[in-house]
Amino acid sequence: MKRVPEPELMHGIDQARAYAFADFEAPHSNFIKQFANTFPEYKTGRYVLDLGCGTGDISIRFAEAYGACRVHGIDGSNTMLSFGKRAVTRNPQIRYRIRLFSETLPTISLNRKKYDTIISNSLLHHLHNPYVLWNTIKQFTSPGAEVFVMDLRRPDTMTDTRIMREKYTANEPEILQRDFYNSLLAAFDTKEIKEQLSNTGLDHLSVKPEGDRHVIICGKMK
Repeated sequence: MKRVPEPELMHGIDQARAYAFADFEAPHSNFIKQFANTFPEYKTGRYVLDLGCGTGDISIRFAEAYGACRVHGIDGSNTMLSFGKRAVTRNPQIRYRIRLFSETLPTISLNRKKYDTIISNSLLHHLHNPYVLWNTIKQFTSPGAEVFVMDLRRPDTMTDTRIMREKYTANEPEILQRDFYNSLLAAFDTKEIKEQLSNTGLDHLSVKPEGDRHVIICGKMK
């Protein structure tokens, strides 16, 4: 099934609010779980860059899971970030270890030039040019840095896409059902991701399916 790109940014207030209050407990807790499984000896106190942090839920969960780490999250939507910044402020245990910035790939301007770890959840499928993600990862890491990217993977058929929408979003607001369906169509398959990594010299990273709808790209930078 051919990929159908979707808008890169979510600027609408209704869309941002829907994401801020949606139930992402299962996929987001699984993100942290799979990171821990991938890097079981991960050290705290590291600087972490969260690419496409949206409303900040993954950034918050990561900071809670790994004490003393510093998380810098970036996103191109100020609307999404506004919900994220409020969520960070409401969490006194981690709010001084998280900073969220309005930045758009590939033109990122941060005071810190290198990060110990880069994470990203559900950004890749939004990008019209996926190489900006991989090149950003190369730009902001040094050898040995952990990379953990999790995203949707495109189903084989339109029928599979409709079945997956019903399975995972039947009880969600219509706007989330629509976005999930469009995101599945916009996602890359594992073959396409492997080709992207090969073309950017990141083919040492592993690409593995996760469940029936996600893919994980992970490893340490050379």
